[in-house]
Amino acid sequence: MKNIAIICGGYSGEYQVSIESAATVHRNIDKDKYKPYIIYVEKDKWFHKDDEGIEHYVNRNDFSLLVRNMPVKFDGVFNAIHGSPGEDGKILAFFDTIGMLYTSCDTDLSALTFNKYHCNHFLASLGIKVARSVSFLKGEHIDKESVIDELGLPLFVKPARSGSSVGVSKVKTEEDFGNAVDVALNIDERIIIEEFLDGREFGCGLFMGDKELKVLPLTEIIPKNDFFDFEAKYSGSMADEITPPGNLKIDVEIDIKATSAMIYRKLGCKGVIRIDYMLSGTDLYLIEINTVPGLSPASIIPQQAEIMGISLKELFSTVIRQMFKGGNY
Repeated sequence: MKNIAIICGGYSGEYQVSIESAATVHRNIDKDKYKPYIIYVEKDKWFHKDDEGIEHYVNRNDFSLLVRNMPVKFDGVFNAIHGSPGEDGKILAFFDTIGMLYTSCDTDLSALTFNKYHCNHFLASLGIKVARSVSFLKGEHIDKESVIDELGLPLFVKPARSGSSVGVSKVKTEEDFGNAVDVALNIDERIIIEEFLDGREFGCGLFMGDKELKVLPLTEIIPKNDFFDFEAKYSGSMADEITPPGNLKIDVEIDIKATSAMIYRKLGCKGVIRIDYMLSGTDLYLIEINTVPGLSPASIIPQQAEIMGISLKELFSTVIRQMFKGGNY
C-alpha cells in the first residue's frame, strides 16, 4: 500500500477552502490501495494531525513523518493547496529537489499559470483571446485617467498572483479606483487592470485519464454578486452553477472544450485543472487557468464529474495513477 500525503492549507486567504478540498480527497481516496495522510502546510510548520488531534511535524529534509515512533515515508503527494505555495509552484520546487512525485502541474507551469500577467501574454501568443489589460508594479505611477480612457468603466483590478479572486475588485467609478489598487497591491507587488467583459461565464474541467484526456461537462457560472468572487465561489449560495449549461450553442461548447484540450496538451498540464472563459457576444475569452481547482462539495469539479458519471474515488485514483506513470515532468 502506498502512502499518499494530501497537502493543504498554505499561505493565502484560500487556507480553509484548501482544507475542505483535502478532506474531500481523504474521504474519497481508494483506501484499499492508498494510505492517506493530510499534511497541513503553514508558514511556521508543516504537520499531520492524528485521530487524537496530536500534531506530528514533517521532516523537511525528506518530507517524512514520525508518528508514534513509526517512520512514514511518502510515495507521492496529492496537491490540494489553492494559492501559495501549492498552486504557484513554490512547494513543488521543493518536491522536485527531493524527488517526490506530485499530482499537479510542474513547477514552471504552475508559476506561469498563477501569474495572470505572464500567462495572458503566453496565451495571446497562441492566438487565444484574453481581456485587454495593463499592468503595474508597486511603486510605479498609475495614470488613472489614461487607464480609464483606454479600458473604460467598469474595469477589474487584480493581483497578478492570487487565486479564488482574492484581492480582485470591480471598479465602477473613478472614486473606487485608488482603493481597488491598494487592495490588489496588498496581495501582490504586481497588479493587472483589465477591461470588463460582459457575457456568460463557463468553467471547463479536464484531467488525463488512463487512455485519453477527459474533458468534463461545462458549467455555467451565474454570480449573484457583481462577479464570481471568493464568496460566490465557496459559499454555495452566491452563484448559480448550472451543469451542463442550458441554451448554449453546440459550436460554442465544442470550441470551449477543444480550446481547453489544446491548452492542456500544449502546456503539458497534469492532474485535474479547470479553465474559465467568458463568452462576450460571439467572442470567447479565456479568463483563468486553475491548476489546483477546488474539490470541496461546493466546488465545480465534483459537480462536473458527477454529471459525467465519474465518482470522486475514480477521479482521484486516476490522477494518482497518472502521477506514478508520468512523473513530475
